[in-house]
Amino acid sequence: MGWIKRNLWFTILGVIALVGLVAAVYYNFEGWRDNSKALADVTDKYQALGQAYDATPSPSETNIESAALQEQQLTNWIGKAREHFIPIPPIPNPPNGVVTTEAFAGSLRKTIHDLQLAAVDANVDLPADYSFSFGAERNLVTFSPGSLDALASHLGDIKAICDIMFDAKVNGIDSIQREVVSDNDAAGPQSDYLAQKTQTVDMATKTPYAVTFRCFSGDLGNVLTKFALSDHGFIVTGINVMPAGEEVPGQGPPPPLPHDGLQTVLDEQLLRVSLGLEVVRLTK
Repeated sequence: MGWIKRNLWFTILGVIALVGLVAAVYYNFEGWRDNSKALADVTDKYQALGQAYDATPSPSETNIESAALQEQQLTNWIGKAREHFIPIPPIPNPPNGVVTTEAFAGSLRKTIHDLQLAAVDANVDLPADYSFSFGAERNLVTFSPGSLDALASHLGDIKAICDIMFDAKVNGIDSIQREVVSDNDAAGPQSDYLAQKTQTVDMATKTPYAVTFRCFSGDLGNVLTKFALSDHGFIVTGINVMPAGEEVPGQGPPPPLPHDGLQTVLDEQLLRVSLGLEVVRLTK
């Protein structure tokens, strides 16, 4: 102890030097470990890069340019495809996008009346005083909260569907079905509704409908062609065809009508067709 007291400063400096040496060794070890990890990461990435260049096709400048060109072609194709997915306007379609109770109630009654008149003009038979799946809402003045936008969208869709059916000169429409979107729908004929619901996928929503109608085979081809060529996003999801004289469960057999009021030259059988449809609305 006497020596330490006589050489106190030397002892203190020696301890400081020893601590510094230990710290230096520790930090050198940590640095070496970090460098080793970084080297391992660089090695892995280099190997991955080598595998990419050895792949078929390799990411050469030519292949990268080709991929960019194909991506642009796909983008152009999507842009052209959008021309056949023009959204069907809702009814009513106010400029501010806010559908009011009064506007929808008036538009619903007017649209039903207009469709009934259009069916008469096209010589298309309908059920008596048909409501086009809106029997529950037809005479209401107030509607279930939060349902007006969906009801207006469905009314627009059904008018667009009927316009195609009338233009194709089918003999008769027996029923149109849509999804339930309002608590008011519970009071309507359940034959007006589908169990399916609107689905949302990556770039679109798909809203289901079904229409049962009577026509001859040539008119059926006309209906399918008009849906395919429509500027709106109609997709036929299913079709069932049977002779019109056969009874569908829950419905009586409809009386066959002469097409366009003319005498049938060929004894072609009238068909009852059930058509499943989806209205596709792009979201991107």
